Amino acid sequence: MSTLTRLIPLAITLSSFNAFANFSQTELNEFADKTSWSWQVVDNYHNDDKSHLANIELINQSSVDLPKGIADWVIYTNVIRPILTKQSQGLAFQFVQGDLYKITPTVNFNGLKAGDKLTIPFEAENWASSYSDFMPRSFITQHSLTPAIFSSTDTEDSSKYIKPLNQPEQYQRYNTPKDHWEKPTSTWRYDRYSPTQKYALTENAAKRVIIPTPNKVKYRSASTLLTADWQISYQGSLKSEAHLLSKTLDNKLNGSLKITPNHLPAQDKNLISLSIYNGDENWKPESYSLDIEKNRINIIGADNAGVFYAIQSLLSLTPSGTQPQIELPQLSANDAPHFEWRGFMYDMSRNFHGVEITKKLIDQMAHYKLNKLHLHLTEDESWRIEIDGLPELTDLGSQRCFDLSETECMLPTRGSGPFKTSQTNGFYSKEEFIDILKYAKQRHIEVIPEVDMPGHARAAIKAMELRHDKLIKSGDKAGANAYLLSDPLDKSVYSTAQFFNDNSINVCMDSTYNFVDKVAYEFQQMYRQAGLKLTNIHIGGDEVGVGSWSASPICNQLYQAADSGVKGPADLKAYFTRRAAEVLAARGLNIALWEDGIMFDTITPFPIDQFPNKKVYVNAWDNIWEWGVSDRAYRLANEGYHSILSMGTHLYFDHPQEPDPAERGLYWAARYTDVEKVFNFIPDDVYANADFTRAGEPIDNLEDLVGRALPPLNKPENIAGIQGQVWSETIRTPEQLGQMIFPRIIALAERGWHQNTVPAGEQQTQTRQWAEFASVLALKEYPKLEEAGVSFYLPIPGAKRIDNQVHIITQLPGLAIEYSLDNGENWQVYNQPISLSDAIQVRSRSGEHTSRVGYFE
Repeated sequence: MSTLTRLIPLAITLSSFNAFANFSQTELNEFADKTSWSWQVVDNYHNDDKSHLANIELINQSSVDLPKGIADWVIYTNVIRPILTKQSQGLAFQFVQGDLYKITPTVNFNGLKAGDKLTIPFEAENWASSYSDFMPRSFITQHSLTPAIFSSTDTEDSSKYIKPLNQPEQYQRYNTPKDHWEKPTSTWRYDRYSPTQKYALTENAAKRVIIPTPNKVKYRSASTLLTADWQISYQGSLKSEAHLLSKTLDNKLNGSLKITPNHLPAQDKNLISLSIYNGDENWKPESYSLDIEKNRINIIGADNAGVFYAIQSLLSLTPSGTQPQIELPQLSANDAPHFEWRGFMYDMSRNFHGVEITKKLIDQMAHYKLNKLHLHLTEDESWRIEIDGLPELTDLGSQRCFDLSETECMLPTRGSGPFKTSQTNGFYSKEEFIDILKYAKQRHIEVIPEVDMPGHARAAIKAMELRHDKLIKSGDKAGANAYLLSDPLDKSVYSTAQFFNDNSINVCMDSTYNFVDKVAYEFQQMYRQAGLKLTNIHIGGDEVGVGSWSASPICNQLYQAADSGVKGPADLKAYFTRRAAEVLAARGLNIALWEDGIMFDTITPFPIDQFPNKKVYVNAWDNIWEWGVSDRAYRLANEGYHSILSMGTHLYFDHPQEPDPAERGLYWAARYTDVEKVFNFIPDDVYANADFTRAGEPIDNLEDLVGRALPPLNKPENIAGIQGQVWSETIRTPEQLGQMIFPRIIALAERGWHQNTVPAGEQQTQTRQWAEFASVLALKEYPKLEEAGVSFYLPIPGAKRIDNQVHIITQLPGLAIEYSLDNGENWQVYNQPISLSDAIQVRSRSGEHTSRVGYFE
């Protein structure tokens, strides 16, 4: 056996041996490779909703011993809930930053010999009710050795490093107060899905449906056959739209449609005509008409975007795959969007997923008529956009690895692991970002860049400190201080929602606003090179740590200045927002913020007249009903802000899709948010969406729950629109990203484009409309997503024994259903109820995609 004992002269005492023993690199690698690491939730009921008990288990199957007592090895791991335990089994837990903890041996550590098991109990804040609460890629290191990842955690298969969450005290969050959300069963799913089954569409009916639903559409009984001998004729200004249509149809028909501008003669039949409306009637921007006749398809738009959306409606009627002819229903449609702002926020800062998946997202957003892509480009963990003149932002800020000095990379977080080769590292180069802008422009999508400030800014702060230190060494003091975002003399103590204590930009330093101006300037240049004008920029403003700047000498000086308008820390958030807004207004830019970045307190926003920007957009997200601030969207609109409905309970796609611990996602706003919940969202009556508290209690009276009157919406014209969000704390791969976004983003698009006029109480109409939409997803949209190379979520079927037969149904009627009698070794297609007494497994399928497996006993 190879042990550390054999590496040290026997004359050395045991205590000194333990203090100075070292692994070799080979031993470190073997220990990590052959030692199983696993997490286990023990008891969420332990301390009401305040803390839970859990274990780390190490099984040493290597030939290397961990020695007793103090030693120089250190284990690092990412933990989403702060660990309260200071020492367990002779091992000390120490907070590093964010979700990073280190575990070190003390004099009381009894060692871990080869072949032995070590269970390390600990207590952590709140609860852990999901497999995705635990991050992969825990690692061990020592001195200058290369870190070694515990191989059982070096995976995206959480079952390899997390023990099952089977008992209520493991998958429920607490029992005082009572957590009403139970782990889903096959019967629970069956009962939920049953009402929709009688309204399901046939495959032929589903293929005739346009998504998002047009305002007015009249179908005729006849059909039109679209083949490659059709011609596209377009008004000159519609060249881009015409060529995108031609390219798509060429692929679908495996041919080459003739395409000509309309000043040239067109053939007499089989013509697709694209033009801009030039009549006397006022058409809403982005509106269109679509007429499909036997030998002619007429598309007229109020503008280029309207023509583009008419094309998307036409393409919505086409199937996936390639065929020599496509049968289209003859129809007449007149359509316009319900909301001007139909957006989606994509966070690639926590985990980067690459340019290809970004373009696939843009393609799908365009197909479903979403028109605003809000890119969350910066965070505490990473900075993801190249900025000319400030290379440290990406040299340091886009990389995570094991470097405690943070001069080569940021700290490893979110399960990134210790190496720069992590798939979660990376950034958009300037050229890539310009290409993305052009790609989005062709598809009538505005890209809104977000640089989150003054909180959530750790990557920028560390990068500018690195820049400062480099320039100081070269003697360039003025250059070093030009974009510095932190004051080394600031001793403020705070912690944020994500447990960082050094992520707030110092808002009292002039260099902060120089940095804002520099970044805005570089964004403007990239947009200009893409042939665009940057109009809107998002500056974050959210979740600033309480206590930031409370012990800042520079801020203390600012309070003394007679004309500063700042007399204490409580004034500083408003001061930053106003001053940053002035910098950006001087560049002709509108600003956008998250709602808490614009609030003095829970109900009082900053006066809008302090901002010189033409428009100030605010994402209203914090609508957790029992927290009492779900009226902010209306309060802000009434004060003159342009509110974007971004509700956490319904529109956060980083949340689980059912209340099962195996579902990926955070669940702070709602225990789950599935596609049906998104579809049934009523944007025009925010309060009507109050369904359940976080604990799962039905809400019958929102005002009673809040304890005060809720203001009405007095200025509906200031509701800019609707936006979905996906935050990527638990999303490390493009496949995971697709599964979290799709199909929920399609339901978002439906709610943004087509007004939901069904009152919350009209259950039958709501169920019928949902069933029809769900059928279209299963029968028409899923095959197209698969063809586009986009991953998507499939719901587990529900099963129930009725009259001694097992009946199986799915949430999306039309999905294939499969069952297994031999624990997943073989699968059979379900066509009719089956007579079985044994336990079975069930899953749904669409093409090559399958759902998680459900169990029915």
